[in-house]
Amino acid sequence: MTSFLVGAILLLLSLTGIVSAGRDVTGDILRLHSEANKFFHGGDDDKVEGTRWAILIARSNGYWNYRHQADVCHAYQLLRNGGLKEENIIVFMYDDIAYNEENPRPGIIINNPHGNDVYKGVPKDYTGENVSVNNFFAAILGNKSAFTGGSGKVVNSGPNDHIFIYYSDQGAPAVIGMPTLPYLYADDLIDVLTKKMLSGPIKAWYSILKLVSLEVSLRVFFPRV
Repeated sequence: MTSFLVGAILLLLSLTGIVSAGRDVTGDILRLHSEANKFFHGGDDDKVEGTRWAILIARSNGYWNYRHQADVCHAYQLLRNGGLKEENIIVFMYDDIAYNEENPRPGIIINNPHGNDVYKGVPKDYTGENVSVNNFFAAILGNKSAFTGGSGKVVNSGPNDHIFIYYSDQGAPAVIGMPTLPYLYADDLIDVLTKKMLSGPIKAWYSILKLVSLEVSLRVFFPRV
């Protein structure tokens, strides 16, 4: 357990910095460490062993939290452009932004002032009240029988697969929000990730937690280390 948590902390340390300093705005490319870069762009032979999976989740609702769903939509477009299949990308977002009465461009979501629409084509796997901790955990664990609504799409991973989780949120010590109750707590998430690891080997995990700061990220998810 200790080695798993330490490894996860090192992964967070290398990846969460992307949020503040790792974007090449001109090319709209994230500067990732070498292993994560393989996930998005392939290795030396331009191939990634196994299947690449992604879970994208915006934890909020309401137009004032526009950025979270915009980030998830943008992440989806980046992954699709990078070669991931739609069937291997699971999207959680409340979906109350694009056609919100406050949106000056109905049906369109952008993630920078001069950006293009990132909403078009994004699958609505889990929206509204189905953006829940229960469904998020079921998707990670590949447990189709645990869902309460939504598409039922899960991470059906094998031993050579790679899993990317992007969670756009604001957080506090040991907890991050959800648009529905209950909230997501650190101990529960650690237990689910551990259960996933014990259920069978996984080639690699990649996680980006878009929180207030790196310090919050570490305190939220690894307060016991």
